[in-house]
Amino acid sequence: MSNRYLLGFDVGSSSVKASLTNVDTGEIAASAFYPEHEAPITAVKAGWAEQDPQMWWDNAKLSLKKIMSETGATGEDILAIGISYQMHGLVCVDKDQNVLRPSIIWCDSRAVPYGEKAFNTLGSDQCLSHLLNSPGNFTASKLAWVKENEPALFEKIDKIMLPGDYIAMKLSGEINTTIGGLSEGMMWDFKEKKPAKFLLDYFGFPEDILPEIAPTFSVQAKVSKSAAAELGLKEGTPISYRAGDQPNNAVSLNVFNPGEIASTAGTSGVVYGVLGDVNYDPKSRVNTFAHANYTTDIDRLGVLLCINGTGILNAWVHRNITPDVSYADMNDLAASVAIGSEGVSIIPFGNGAERVLENKEIGCSIHGLNFNKHNRAHIVRAAQEGIVFSFCYGMEIMEKMGMDIKKIHAGKANMFLSPLFRDTLAGVSGATIELYETDGSAGAAKGAGIGAGIYKDHDEAFATLKKLAVIEPDESKRDAYLSAYAQWKEVLKNEI
Repeated sequence: MSNRYLLGFDVGSSSVKASLTNVDTGEIAASAFYPEHEAPITAVKAGWAEQDPQMWWDNAKLSLKKIMSETGATGEDILAIGISYQMHGLVCVDKDQNVLRPSIIWCDSRAVPYGEKAFNTLGSDQCLSHLLNSPGNFTASKLAWVKENEPALFEKIDKIMLPGDYIAMKLSGEINTTIGGLSEGMMWDFKEKKPAKFLLDYFGFPEDILPEIAPTFSVQAKVSKSAAAELGLKEGTPISYRAGDQPNNAVSLNVFNPGEIASTAGTSGVVYGVLGDVNYDPKSRVNTFAHANYTTDIDRLGVLLCINGTGILNAWVHRNITPDVSYADMNDLAASVAIGSEGVSIIPFGNGAERVLENKEIGCSIHGLNFNKHNRAHIVRAAQEGIVFSFCYGMEIMEKMGMDIKKIHAGKANMFLSPLFRDTLAGVSGATIELYETDGSAGAAKGAGIGAGIYKDHDEAFATLKKLAVIEPDESKRDAYLSAYAQWKEVLKNEI
């Protein structure tokens, strides 16, 4: 029997990854990413960040060529294609599908004043009740910058797209997007359940600048004859799933239902939870988007909490406090100290302004240090506890929005490699933590399997997802964890 594969692309700002996932076993047959060193980001001015979309396409082709070669797969073996992508980017094309300017990507901050002005002019009630966020620095505000600063170019724009829409266009010759894509660009009206005409009118955008909408899990387009010839794929192969990287990370971890959480804790940390009712944080300390399984009939929202100061703090402690030991030995050092680090608290916000603190930049600080009692083990533990506490602080905002957090799904990587970090997060939140082996491109591949009808639903698609560990809250230590967290919050209150 020949192998049957699903192809997933993950279009990041540092690289494009491709994976072939076996339909029947769920295992990744091969994966590759290009470039092997971080892709360039052009900053013409301070705070700007642009990339050439053609570079994403070139890297997608190189990644695909490598995995096809490694597996010996042919285009006939690939049943469907899914795409995950860096969120909030702006791609502009003319009527001949030519890219008109470099993409203004997620970390470009030039559009902040445009979003703020829209928020103040339209009013917080209008924006929050319809968009669930401030227009902020998202895709619509980026297009407003183009309209004001590059008016001749703006007049040539036929359609705007997100990075994943662009890759789908290159594969198929068709332009469309998803509700999730529009929501992350602040162009979906959750109250009216259609594109946000009031914001388009405010910025002076014609409605037909938006692509047609296709369901996230559906045959959105098919591989064209020319792309099939260029990539070695089969003409007509369905492109049947696309989602931004954070919703897709949740999909990869089989997070679809209200109360389920997907978390990552690398340099910065993300807690992404699913909400079953339309709601928002009135202070915009977390962002709310349409989750991958949101429809106009079923509300499934992805609430995104981002903490800048997570793994970067742990790495700083390793580099400056414990340079002579491994990360594993650091964890052992931390575990030698009691819960609460004997009164030492670390506020971890030393990596810029934090949205969860209403964009305040308060820096990292150490509190309660006693030179006669404490040593570096206390600092190592307090750092990991401080990171966990910052997650829980944000999760309390999510709970006030109606989210009942019972389970946290994560990949076994970065901070989740630390038993102390995991135990503390379970202990404070009261949630069970499940660790899995997966990645974004593999999740996109399985999403394509759902969208093409190869799997009947997400439970079948992710039945083979490899669960590596389950961490239950230790009820006997719950009071100690909550006491340490309360002490940390008191310190934070004095800092902000």
